[in-house]
Amino acid sequence: MSSDSPRVIIVGAGIGGLIFSIALKQRFPEYENFTIYEKASDVGGTWRDNTYPGCGSDIAIMYYSHSTTLKHDWTHSLAYQPQIQEYWQAMARKNDLYRKCVFNTSVIAANWDVDNELWVVVTRDLKSGTESTTTAKILVSALGFLELPHYPNISGLNNFKGDMFHSAKWDHGISLKDKRVAVIGNGASATQFVPIISEDPSTEIVEFCRTPYWVLWNLRSPYGPVWQFLLKWIPFNMLLHRYYHCVKMELAYLFIFGSDFLRDWFVKPFSTFYIKTFAPKEYHDKLIPTYKVGCRRLIFNSFYLESLHRPNMRLNWDGIDSIVEDGIVTKKGEKFTFDVIILSTGFITDDYPLHVRGTEQSVKEYYISKGGPTAYRGTTVPGFPNFYIIGGPNTITGHASVIFTEEAQANYAMTLIAPVIEGFVSSFTVKHQPTDEWNAKIQARLASSVFPDCLSWYRSGKDGKVTSVFPGGAPLFWWWMKKTYFEHYNAVASQAWYKQLKREKRIKTTKLVVMGLSAVAVGAWFVHDFWRTGSILDALNEVREGTVSNLAKIINFMRL
Repeated sequence: MSSDSPRVIIVGAGIGGLIFSIALKQRFPEYENFTIYEKASDVGGTWRDNTYPGCGSDIAIMYYSHSTTLKHDWTHSLAYQPQIQEYWQAMARKNDLYRKCVFNTSVIAANWDVDNELWVVVTRDLKSGTESTTTAKILVSALGFLELPHYPNISGLNNFKGDMFHSAKWDHGISLKDKRVAVIGNGASATQFVPIISEDPSTEIVEFCRTPYWVLWNLRSPYGPVWQFLLKWIPFNMLLHRYYHCVKMELAYLFIFGSDFLRDWFVKPFSTFYIKTFAPKEYHDKLIPTYKVGCRRLIFNSFYLESLHRPNMRLNWDGIDSIVEDGIVTKKGEKFTFDVIILSTGFITDDYPLHVRGTEQSVKEYYISKGGPTAYRGTTVPGFPNFYIIGGPNTITGHASVIFTEEAQANYAMTLIAPVIEGFVSSFTVKHQPTDEWNAKIQARLASSVFPDCLSWYRSGKDGKVTSVFPGGAPLFWWWMKKTYFEHYNAVASQAWYKQLKREKRIKTTKLVVMGLSAVAVGAWFVHDFWRTGSILDALNEVREGTVSNLAKIINFMRL
């Protein structure tokens, strides 16, 4: 395509940014006029940044992969961070995306120029501090929802004189050997790295916990040479393996999120039994939650419960009052002295860190006006022409692969971006009414789900409306994202595009009518011949012989 084609700017070279870029290149193989701005020095996003010991996926890697590129040589069914990062680096090389990336550069602002119908984007080189301004027709936000580490609001947090770091920014230069270590938090990350760092008996660990989590067994298993060989050489084996894990996770969804009966009578008792079986008896009452299963993120046990038996490992549920120069003081007044404090306190998921201003307000202002992050199909926002969010509000399922849902988002966005790149449309802006209707439907489904029943990062401000998760399974999300309702958008477009859109609607309607009439005709013919001949076999034979030519005509028409 011509270098004069409308330009696309993608913010973030994490998984979402790479998924969108791959979709863009698949739709327009010759298209070159796009740029990916990344504040770090490499692609990968959360899998680049989170390098803590034991970091890995709790979704089967065959499902947690891009649909176009399955690989056989994973070493585990649930892959660890180094291999996942290598996979996405390879994806970037395979799709020639490295040369489209501008690394160590942060997008600090983007404003819509109404007169010229362009995004004016301000970037900053993080090495030199130099700011630059550029423009684009289309702006894609792929910041992800696990980008900004959350630092707890604890009195004296900055007073500590020892070493302190967040688990999402693990400091590998700090040795924990012969150290007294505090771990603040007991969520998904902590339950992965605590079993690793507590292996050294010289490391004394106190983990400060606030809320217990429902725990299930971890299904991670090694992929040996034989299994890798079978995946590679048996036709469709990798694809079937992917479908198997997809179906398995949807069945899990039905048990955990889809049925109160199954959740309360099967999952809850099993998790309770599992915790009591593997955790020390002294912690049973503290480790078993009182809220419903699925309300908060589930923990898949990576030998965490077993590690609590170690003599150098303790849990503390007293709550933290303050952090002092040499340690932590609990709300019961007990003081612990530490050399290192590790914050495993999650991420900020209910805020939008980028300053993006549309025709009327900023994204952050729009979110505030709606009581939390809100978008149409999690992808477009009213008042923001040609602006798309990958991994936006209410797009994660809580049980399935985010790769799957972000691919669905990228494919949806491509139906709107393609006419702009092709020159038929100048801009698309989603309307307020369909956005409000979409979110009313989402929130109505969520209201009857398990998600509003407790405080969690799924919600805005921890106790506001549910803004992160989608109220259904991955297939439902895919189905809802499959069709684009152009009437839900204000389009600045050429007459040729409107005519083409009307023509496509007429063709689709005609095909449906022809298919319906054909079905009625075949059915009527069958009934007529059945009553005339009195034989089902004779009727079927006449239908088969008599309709071959008509079916051929219908099939040829359908190919138009």
